[in-house]
Amino acid sequence: MRAILVISMRIVLYSYFSSSVPSSLYSSSCQLQGQFNLNGMHMPGDVVFGGLFEMNFFSIQPELSFTSEPQQPTCHGFDVLGFKQAQTMAFAIDEINRNPNLLPNVTLGYSVYDNCNKLGIGFRAALSLTSGQEDQVIIHEACEGSPPVLGIVGDDSSTRSIAISTVLGLYRVPTVSYFSTCSCLSDRQKFPSFFRTIPSDTFQVRAMIQILKHFGWTWAGLLISDNDYGLHAARSFQSDLSPADGGCLAYLEVLPQGDDPAELRRIVDVMRKSTARVVIVFAHEGHIINLMEEVVRQNVTGLQWMASEAWSSSATLQAPHLMPYLAGTLGIAIRRGEIPGLRDFMLRIHANLDQNNSYRINMVNQFWEHTFKCRFAPPPSGWVEAGGAICTGQEDLETVQTEFLDILNLRPEYNVYKAVYALAYALHELLQCEPGRGPFSGNSCGDLQRLEPWQLLHYLQKVNFTTSFGDEVSFDENGDVLPIYDIMNWQWLPDGGIKVQNVGEVKKSALKGEELTLHEDKIYWNFKSKKPPHSVCSESCPPGTRRARKKGEPECCFDCILCSEGKISNKNDSTECISCPEDFWSSLQRDLCVPKKTEFLSYHEPLGICLTATSLLGTFICAVVLCIFICHRQTPIVRANNSELSFQLLVSLKLCFLCSLLFIGHPRLWTCQLRHAAFGISFVLCVACILVKTMVVLAVFKASKPGGGASLKWFGAVQQRGTVLVLTSVQAAICTAWLVSASPVPHKNTQYHNDKIVYECVVGSTIGFAVLLGYIGLLALLSFLLAFLARNLPDNFNEAKLITFSMLIFCAVWVAFVPAYVSSPGKYADAVEVFAILASSFGLLLALFGPKCYIILLRPERNTKKAIMGRATTKS
Repeated sequence: MRAILVISMRIVLYSYFSSSVPSSLYSSSCQLQGQFNLNGMHMPGDVVFGGLFEMNFFSIQPELSFTSEPQQPTCHGFDVLGFKQAQTMAFAIDEINRNPNLLPNVTLGYSVYDNCNKLGIGFRAALSLTSGQEDQVIIHEACEGSPPVLGIVGDDSSTRSIAISTVLGLYRVPTVSYFSTCSCLSDRQKFPSFFRTIPSDTFQVRAMIQILKHFGWTWAGLLISDNDYGLHAARSFQSDLSPADGGCLAYLEVLPQGDDPAELRRIVDVMRKSTARVVIVFAHEGHIINLMEEVVRQNVTGLQWMASEAWSSSATLQAPHLMPYLAGTLGIAIRRGEIPGLRDFMLRIHANLDQNNSYRINMVNQFWEHTFKCRFAPPPSGWVEAGGAICTGQEDLETVQTEFLDILNLRPEYNVYKAVYALAYALHELLQCEPGRGPFSGNSCGDLQRLEPWQLLHYLQKVNFTTSFGDEVSFDENGDVLPIYDIMNWQWLPDGGIKVQNVGEVKKSALKGEELTLHEDKIYWNFKSKKPPHSVCSESCPPGTRRARKKGEPECCFDCILCSEGKISNKNDSTECISCPEDFWSSLQRDLCVPKKTEFLSYHEPLGICLTATSLLGTFICAVVLCIFICHRQTPIVRANNSELSFQLLVSLKLCFLCSLLFIGHPRLWTCQLRHAAFGISFVLCVACILVKTMVVLAVFKASKPGGGASLKWFGAVQQRGTVLVLTSVQAAICTAWLVSASPVPHKNTQYHNDKIVYECVVGSTIGFAVLLGYIGLLALLSFLLAFLARNLPDNFNEAKLITFSMLIFCAVWVAFVPAYVSSPGKYADAVEVFAILASSFGLLLALFGPKCYIILLRPERNTKKAIMGRATTKS
């Protein structure tokens, strides 16, 4: 291919040099080095448009020889559809010439060549259109006149368009293809003068992806032809296809160029073993015919085929023996259009044949031989076809069924029609330019006598018109037309007939973007269920799970993993789970975030109810004991050892029982601040009273000894009250400093349980809390030591034993409290503290007041001064 490009460029440059170099350096005329033997049709005009069509579908190459003049290939195998497309161009030009509003006073001509479905021949034809086929070129001093053609309609192959546009783009010769779909041709840097009236493969791929997504097909196989058309389609699929958008490719296979049974057998075997039920084929008809022979041989059924535009309307493949396999095929087809008057033009194809116009006789005779097995005229010189009878002149095209006259499915022909009109409208705008207001240098305009292809290119980029069928034609910055495709469905009728039904369209508009329209009720499905097939590698993951890709397999093959605790997914096929907000937790199904459960020591739960009842019971008992002591306040056992301190002690114990209620219920700021302050002050008041009582016991015992009476003056009623007040004030000061510096506050703790919010009071300052407890412990330890020293005093002063026992219980409870409190989470820490308060309070209450109440209520005979003094006297 590179060699062809180099040789062709040399020929073009040689022709250019020959027409532009002054005659003083070269002779006044020059001759082409060689003339290409090309089949074609021509019509003269003021401006000529070129055309490249596949009117023969194969060629025979001469034997290679280096001892004689190179022979050129000959074309064979008349292609009626290619000839129909060439006739459509002729009709469009004829219609434009008859239109008084488009290019008035200008006659368009055409020069159409046959590319024989070969790159070399198509390239020769393109060079002939741009440089001419004249045997001899006369060089004038003033280089005047238009080039042989101003623009070219074609080629129909992406591969040929790439080669041709690479060279013609250097000279800005506009080419408008009607069938080249390769996305690579949208590169304006490589192909600056290329346009097309057919959408690129990029849009065709996106259209197919939309169909895949519409039916939920996420697992599909892709077969491509080994050329630019197939390879670029594969690249587009691999770049545009994603599990989130359309799915994955189960396999990607390249169809062999020729009949390679072993390779075809391998490819079909891959299709048969794959779990993918959808097969996308980007290939030309010839490749697929060989493929389907192997599919039939291996009897591979149950597949949903998706056809690219290259074969979606293929009549050859719509054969009865292939319908068990290909029925139900969904295909992307070129937009169908209507061209009024084309049929009548086709019927006049043999009229007014000029016997000297050998190329036209050649084409028409090939068509007539293809249709009626006869020739309209004897073969002209150089005609490659031979044989066949002379036509009678009575042959009537309307009496035969031929694709040539089928105007109900004008697809490539409609693109040819639009391509010719695009060039014509661009030329019309060029000729409407007002001198001095032109777009070219010096505000100049194009001159009909000296038109240049690059001048037409400027207007072609801006062309915008609407066809008689209602389709808007304009080109974007890459030379691509606004894309639109029909979606076709191959339907197998009950009578065995075959019908290709239009079931929708996919198009792109400037305002709405890409739109897919499908009429599912019209689609024929070649399955027993008569429903779309199910083609996935892995079933969809439900909400509450996420996809985990299987190692070594495509993204569409995955396992469904349940979201971890605290995370959810609320849609199908989530790739990851999202975390719930702080105050929420995942539901059991992991598909919804629900508010977290709240936890605190509540009045409504059994533990809270028990602690509350115990606290109220202790308070009640304190009240009862207080009432007993008030009722018997004049008795010796109540009056002994300062009854006022006993009343203060009962009141403080009552406060200790009540302060435990502040630890139950939803933590609030005021309860958090009050609970520890109330607890600390109540217990200090209680322990201070016990400490003073113990000190009084020791002072009384000391006063009973000779010379010890002076010590009692320091322990009068005022001093006892003052001591209790001072000791309690110290704790009050500690609490005040703590609350001011770092006050306890309510806190939502999520560290203990992920699915729960534990409401608790944080102490704020650990030092403050430690000082508060330490001060209580210090007073309790001091009381215990003093009571321990007084434990062996005479029986009439035996309250020291009760204080010793009570302090022992008190200290034991609070020593055990510290590790239990630290190791208990959430509400259980509050429960431990309440339990310690209640246990120590009951210990003090029972140890100090239990024996006295027993005597007061059950042994009143012992509640006398004589009884108390009697025991003392006896022991002494």
